[in-house]
Amino acid sequence: MKLFSIFKSMLNAALLSLLVAGGAQAANQGTGPEAEAMVKKAVAYIKAQGPEKAYDEFTNGKSFKDRDLYIVVYDLNGKNLAQGANPKLVGKDLIGLKDPDGKPLIQMFVDLAKGKGKGWVEGYKFLNPVSQKIEGKAMYLERVGDTLVGCGIYKN
Repeated sequence: MKLFSIFKSMLNAALLSLLVAGGAQAANQGTGPEAEAMVKKAVAYIKAQGPEKAYDEFTNGKSFKDRDLYIVVYDLNGKNLAQGANPKLVGKDLIGLKDPDGKPLIQMFVDLAKGKGKGWVEGYKFLNPVSQKIEGKAMYLERVGDTLVGCGIYKN
């Protein structure tokens, strides 16, 4: 009986550590409402500071980066204007970029921006800069003139 009691205690400790670790992982991930709030803050920043200063801050600064949340800006032809996770993408025409499953993600962003003007694009995969793994992702975006401003959340 004592051996069973020890085993049960070990099992409970293991389960508790998994729950704590899972909670810590979730705390390291941005949420949908946080992504929407960051986009709204970025749009206001563009209007207050102008695109050039704003895009530089989104790409090279720290005020628009939080855990796995970061801002991206594209023109409506798919050219990257700001990229908080990978500055090497700035200036590149990415309209043909596809996720690992072949989904044309930048085209999906542009289509939503031209159509509804704002909302969520879901169901694609992208590299998470925190985990360095390809993960499911959804992007909230808003159209600002001839550009779109977005922030995505990872769904692992």
